[in-house]
Amino acid sequence: MSEVLTVEDLMVAYGKKIIVHDINFNVKRGEILVIAGESGSGKSTILKAIDGLLGKGGAIIDGQIFFDGKEITNLSDVQRRKISGEAIGFIFQNAGASFCPIRTIGDQIFESVLAHRDWDKKFFRERAEDIMQKINLAPEVLDEYPFKLSGGMAQRAGILAATILEPKLLLADEPTSALDAVTQVSVVKELLKLREQQKISIIMVTHHMGVAWRMADKILIMRQGSQVEYGTREQIFNAPKETYTQELIRAVPRL
Repeated sequence: MSEVLTVEDLMVAYGKKIIVHDINFNVKRGEILVIAGESGSGKSTILKAIDGLLGKGGAIIDGQIFFDGKEITNLSDVQRRKISGEAIGFIFQNAGASFCPIRTIGDQIFESVLAHRDWDKKFFRERAEDIMQKINLAPEVLDEYPFKLSGGMAQRAGILAATILEPKLLLADEPTSALDAVTQVSVVKELLKLREQQKISIIMVTHHMGVAWRMADKILIMRQGSQVEYGTREQIFNAPKETYTQELIRAVPRL
């Protein structure tokens, strides 16, 4: 499998405060990497660095990020817009809050699609409804306003927005953390199904090792901005080398 993303010696700082440092990993086509660890360990910062969301916030970024063989760490705004949303999709932790409350879900996703593709409304709706069927989301949601959606429906709408252009890489920032246990399982299954159908690579942030066990091909353990451990799911769960990794695994019911 060819590598979709490679991160080498990534460091992110705000002034003299280092948020993450010495981060190294790669993701192959169709592979799922789960980044796990306690709150504040720098997991989400890594996703935002990959998607170019830190540049205007005063962050200092060092190291290299290669996407599809090209270095993307310091792209211009024009270059970044060509890949963000199309080649790289992003599912936010609270997808409902990422939508404008006074416009319908369908209008907002269609507008974002038009930034990359010359689709008419009919083709967009057909394409959207095809994905919605796969992720258990009713077509009528396209005509709803965000505040009318349940947490699970809003999160699925976020998945739709992030995957409608069939990106090569999907970044998911704790997409199940605000959901009840039953809906969490459903969303995990739907993400796995999309991986199989679209051969999409996924980097998913979570603090829940049960989700990591269910989804991951590889796992990166983070603590206090540092990379604690990195390996295949089997290596991490069956033979964890670090005490902190062992503690994370013991904190969930036997898997």
